[in-house]
Amino acid sequence: MSDRVLALAGLAQALAQVRRIADTGQAESAAVNPVLDSVFRVDAASTADVYGGVDNVRPGLALLRDYFESRIADEHLPRLALAVMQLERRFSGDGEKVDRVQEGILAQADAARVSGSSHPDVLAALGRLYSETLSHLRPRVLVQGNPHYLGQPDVVAEVRAVLLGAMRSAVLWRQLGGSLWDLLLRRSQLLAAVRAHLGG
Repeated sequence: MSDRVLALAGLAQALAQVRRIADTGQAESAAVNPVLDSVFRVDAASTADVYGGVDNVRPGLALLRDYFESRIADEHLPRLALAVMQLERRFSGDGEKVDRVQEGILAQADAARVSGSSHPDVLAALGRLYSETLSHLRPRVLVQGNPHYLGQPDVVAEVRAVLLGAMRSAVLWRQLGGSLWDLLLRRSQLLAAVRAHLGG
């Protein structure tokens, strides 16, 4: 359960940044960078290493704590998370799209290593990859926000790139044995694991 909540925290953190970018046109770098970096950490030694350490998903863990304690501030986040989890099932069952995404990520790995995963060129490439693959699956993940920002191609590309990071966490969550039933039936266990990571 400890590792599962880290993956779930990564998902929550990614989607919170998706919402922030859509509303304000800007991500919070300390929160978004671990999510984007996780896309390229395919062979990480542990779940924590996928995000570069537990501290890097503390914002996501705090969001989970608020959700499980029924104090979540953004009512759109749980709906977005559900949509991503449903999309992940479709995506993981489509071998052709999985291969295409893996190839696309590999093609950007060197650029991400040299310039950083949040470099505009990397974001544009990841956004394009999402658009060419996951955007064609159902259910579509509908992101609401400020039309002024969502009309700008670079903002849309960043939203899609971070959604790809969210999908990375959703895949990891399922690989670790997580399911939607956990969110319904194991809330207390998940909350306990979240609190343990947060230190109380």
